[in-house]
Amino acid sequence: MNRYLAAHVSGLPPSGIRKFFDLVSTMKDVVSLGVGEPDFITPWAVRESGIFSLEQGQTMYTSNAGLLELREELSHYLFSSLGLSYDPEKEILITAGASEAVDLVMRAVLEPGDVVLVPDPSYVSYAPCAILAGASVRYVPTHASEDFRLRVEDLDQVYTPKVKLLVLSYPNNPTGAIMRREDLLPIADFVAKHDLLVLADDIYSDLTYDGKHVSFASLPGMHDRTLFVSGFSKAYAMTGWRIGYVAGHADLISGLTKIHQYTLLCAPIMGQIAALEALRSATEAKRDMVTAYDRRRRLMVRGFREMGLDCFEPLGAFYVFPDITKTHLSSEAFAEELLKEEKVAVVPGTAFGPSGEGYIRCSYAYSIEQLQEALKRITKFVERRLNKESNT
Repeated sequence: MNRYLAAHVSGLPPSGIRKFFDLVSTMKDVVSLGVGEPDFITPWAVRESGIFSLEQGQTMYTSNAGLLELREELSHYLFSSLGLSYDPEKEILITAGASEAVDLVMRAVLEPGDVVLVPDPSYVSYAPCAILAGASVRYVPTHASEDFRLRVEDLDQVYTPKVKLLVLSYPNNPTGAIMRREDLLPIADFVAKHDLLVLADDIYSDLTYDGKHVSFASLPGMHDRTLFVSGFSKAYAMTGWRIGYVAGHADLISGLTKIHQYTLLCAPIMGQIAALEALRSATEAKRDMVTAYDRRRRLMVRGFREMGLDCFEPLGAFYVFPDITKTHLSSEAFAEELLKEEKVAVVPGTAFGPSGEGYIRCSYAYSIEQLQEALKRITKFVERRLNKESNT
């Protein structure tokens, strides 16, 4: 039946993250560091608000754009936390997770022949969404020697007049890199010079461990050029609630809403009510989760360095991206052999783009005990590989 599939769909590779997740589901006693999902339970007050909404029979559609009360609360939150000003009635759209928001941005602004610049490595969905929207992708390599920050020099190397959209995803998945204001300002000049739009995926903005996150949309002249994407999944441990949002210029949000109303209609009302409660009462719970992630972050970096692998120190999100080139295994081979020999699941760096070769991604959104067990098993695996190399 493959002949019925559109060519651009048939040619899409499956997600490298899900590939290893599916393998784990078929094995016993596996310690998984593969999925970027908080191990915390959604805070009780948030869950209770969702339960109460069901008890009250709030099971109907909302407006396409989402509950106005939620959009108003988001408007206040974005202004107080990031200095961003958005009209809740015209410039904020509630989506089914940040993933839908990314897809909507791509489909609303891209046309066949357009080019999207995607930092490499970065989250797996950007390039496929661009391709499904009819555009092509040019990867912009980032490097550990530059703290995986995006640089104008690298953008200049891949720029073509057909570029229409730049993706910015900081704090970054998979590297944990962040971009400070001084790093972003040259990027803003590049965007203005070439008259580009920016998709700023700030889903991990609350998970920043060194300083305060700076949103690209807050830079001079970038507010109307930026489509700001975020959600509740990571910072509030609300992955299954599927509530995200996108904010931007009213004309652009209107275009996104057209697609959203014909495909999804609206995000689930129970999730929206829970998200509203999260903004109002879960700040302390969010802060506690970030503190726990910070402790795990330091544990993982120290663990990889002690086993002899170079490991960039992540300053955001909840992933480490150690360099495994000393083992002389490819990223794919390392992940496969580690799973087979020590039953630890990690994601090969190449799942996140060509520049991910030589790295693996490990999520530390797991308990300290699970992380310690994983590090113990990975150490045994790495020691065998390094000893083997030293004896040949």
